[in-house]
Amino acid sequence: MLHIVNKSPFERNALMSCLGHALAGDAVLLIEDAVIGVVTGSGMAPELQIAMKDKSVSIYALGPDLAARGVKAERVLDGIQIVDYAGFVDLTVANEKTQSWL
Repeated sequence: MLHIVNKSPFERNALMSCLGHALAGDAVLLIEDAVIGVVTGSGMAPELQIAMKDKSVSIYALGPDLAARGVKAERVLDGIQIVDYAGFVDLTVANEKTQSWL
């Protein structure tokens, strides 16, 4: 399943809820304001690391949304995969189900 989160993890609990429901093999794509959660040293970094290592969840961030918020690739937490719009489409095609977290 592809989980898509667009709200800042520092304003809403959508990302935490998503991570709590994501299963091994799932993919989580952070878009819009949600991408700020992938910054190294952020309050979300430990939760994202746990999801990637302990739950085997793949975490992606939309590159254009990172750029729009001034987040450079070198500030992104290790293990987070940055995708462009074509990568976003590829993720939706590769996953039979999609869940948007609002």
